[in-house]
Amino acid sequence: PEFLYQVLEAAIAAGATTVNIPDTVGYTTPAEFGALIRGIKENVPNIDQAIISVHGHNDLGLAVANFLEAVKNGARQLECTINGIGERAGNAALEELVMALHVRRQYFNPFLGRAAESEAALTNIDTHHIYKTSRLVSNLTGMFVQPNKAIVGANAFAHESGIHQDGVLKNKLTYEIMDAESIGLTDNQIVLGKLSGRHAFQTRLKELGFDISDEEVNKAFLRFKDLADKKKEITDWDLESIVNSEIQQPPELFRLELVQVSCGDRSRPTATVSIRTPNGEELTDAAIGTGPVDAVYRAINRVVNVPNDLIEFSVQSVTAGIDAIGEVTIRLRHEGRVYSGHAANTDIIVASAQAYINALNRLYAALQSDVKKIHPQKSDRVVEVV
Repeated sequence: PEFLYQVLEAAIAAGATTVNIPDTVGYTTPAEFGALIRGIKENVPNIDQAIISVHGHNDLGLAVANFLEAVKNGARQLECTINGIGERAGNAALEELVMALHVRRQYFNPFLGRAAESEAALTNIDTHHIYKTSRLVSNLTGMFVQPNKAIVGANAFAHESGIHQDGVLKNKLTYEIMDAESIGLTDNQIVLGKLSGRHAFQTRLKELGFDISDEEVNKAFLRFKDLADKKKEITDWDLESIVNSEIQQPPELFRLELVQVSCGDRSRPTATVSIRTPNGEELTDAAIGTGPVDAVYRAINRVVNVPNDLIEFSVQSVTAGIDAIGEVTIRLRHEGRVYSGHAANTDIIVASAQAYINALNRLYAALQSDVKKIHPQKSDRVVEVV
């Protein structure tokens, strides 16, 4: 490390105000990384003139642990990502780092020169926006958060064991080391239904943290009323899914007008789709596939006519029950670039079609294609899954 000390000293002498110490391949252990930062603090004469920053990957699942050791030994800037997304196994997860420093602040305070009992925040992050930001990143990137993911996973505050449930009901702190509301989740699970009005709907959206225009509220409310006719109760999770699928979407270059599927264990799945193009023309085509979604995607391809590879297709239930909304997230690749699509519907076939159209709309918006040249492609080309 002597050479590293010399390089850092020279960089700071030349005017560097932040020096970054990376573990780009995620190889070090917490003890090693902490010792490295401590060595820098002790052996670089002018280190107090710069902020020590750290960058790490999660190849061994140790990125967050490494960073916490770095903080104890002098690091004051942490390069991290929402949901831990990143190359290969990802980067250190922002939400895990922030909440570790938040929940265990009395442990970390002395390492930061503070009194152990100090309640002052250790980061400049408003933790109440963590969950909403996690969902936003997941929707925009098309990368689902695993259910057992720390802090933001669907099961992070769920308890299945009987003794755990009993303990939590009596005192949340029995089995929960943090309050769900501290990351933006709310216990106020108001259940809306078909008789709920626009005011109650809009009020609940504001309570959930959505800041959308009246026009967007009207659009989402129409979807809410349609869903209310199919489901007896609509929860906060359903409302969140409605807003994400209706509002946070790309420009609607192509609009799905119809999707109809015929399938069974003794017949080949067949799909018919009708798609309206930006010039107002409605195009219809049909295709046969290995399954209903494959048939739908083949039919859409015959209409939209753009080569692409489907590299990820994910479906998850928003809530429990047979009437639950199904969220579909896909990622497709075209000429080296990846585009994501997201949709939610009580019919997962319809959601799958809408998600694919959303991804294709992002693709066309990026390419600024001449959509007037789009025409049906009489080809049975399959959407490649790699």
